Amino acid sequence: MRFFSLVLLPAVFETALAAFSGVTIFTPGADWTDPGVLYARSVELPGGVLLATWEAYSPQPPLVNFPIFNSTDGGKSWKHMSNIKDKVNGWGLRYQPFLYVLTEKIGNFKAGTIIAAGNSIPEDLSKTQIDVYASTDHGFTWDFVSTVAKGGAAQPNNGVPAVWEPFLLTYQGKIVLYYSDQRDKQYGQKLLHTVSSDLLTWGDLTDDVHYPVYTARPGMTTITQLPNKQYLMTYEYGGGPTVANPSTYQFPVHYRISSSPLTFLSAPDNAIITNNGIQPIGSPYVTWTPVGGVNGTIIVSCGTRSEIFVNRALGDKSAWKTIKTPEGTSYSRHLRVLDTDKNQLMIMGGGVLPPSKTNKVTVSVIDITQGLAAES
Repeated sequence: MRFFSLVLLPAVFETALAAFSGVTIFTPGADWTDPGVLYARSVELPGGVLLATWEAYSPQPPLVNFPIFNSTDGGKSWKHMSNIKDKVNGWGLRYQPFLYVLTEKIGNFKAGTIIAAGNSIPEDLSKTQIDVYASTDHGFTWDFVSTVAKGGAAQPNNGVPAVWEPFLLTYQGKIVLYYSDQRDKQYGQKLLHTVSSDLLTWGDLTDDVHYPVYTARPGMTTITQLPNKQYLMTYEYGGGPTVANPSTYQFPVHYRISSSPLTFLSAPDNAIITNNGIQPIGSPYVTWTPVGGVNGTIIVSCGTRSEIFVNRALGDKSAWKTIKTPEGTSYSRHLRVLDTDKNQLMIMGGGVLPPSKTNKVTVSVIDITQGLAAES
């Protein structure tokens, strides 16, 4: 949580991708509002084309929006291709974009459709609204689809009924949208989800994580599926117990594992603490790769360290290890195992929370096998 008919693209890669580090996708202008950029996200299209977006704090007018950049060389170079613009509220698309490619037909939306979810918020930050957009032409144009949740002011304060941080997943022929919710008066913040069979209408709300202490603030859901058909969810546990500085309010990274992505509330609650005693703090992101052994490798990033945290034992809480990366620390740093080469991990960041005048959107790709050989 912040404080303050579709045609498939042709294949572009014929050889293995090479690792690289520190590529700059975008640098904001000097006249942009602090922090300039933040909260980068990506998606990979059929054929290996990559799209990226982020929070863009550009001067207004015009209304802020989510820029779309694309890469056809595995992330080494990027070009601007479009912008996802607010078409319904007159507020702009301001915070927490998320990109997702449908893996199957949902309602009238064919497999391969790109879905974008994000927080539409006016310039005075008086409202929050999670809206969904879609592109059927590989990201060149975008249409409004539906509103999922409406909330109050964009303030991360207990008692202010805001909604935040959408995440999308397909399950049993339907689309699930997860988000953070401050509207329930029983909790400062909780995690929940809603399900849709058509992307147009959304079902009842189901809690995924809440705690009996009102000031606890679980936030920032991300989920990956494991090879044993289990689902692993990471989140930050605002107010959770920590190894270092236990008397201060922090956001340790926690996770839950469930046989269904709809039943995390009853799943055991675990903290990530590595074999060398590191506890990742804040804004996690999780993914999985088949590389690393019979169970593959769970990979987690956090918002306060440049390392990634790996687990080759299906989430066994005693099996977390650390891998150094060349990509710098970013708030809500993003991970993607590339479909074109499952041994390549893309790490994308948009910089740190304000105040920051040096944020830019950057990306690195690392060789997972080499990283695992040096894990600690």
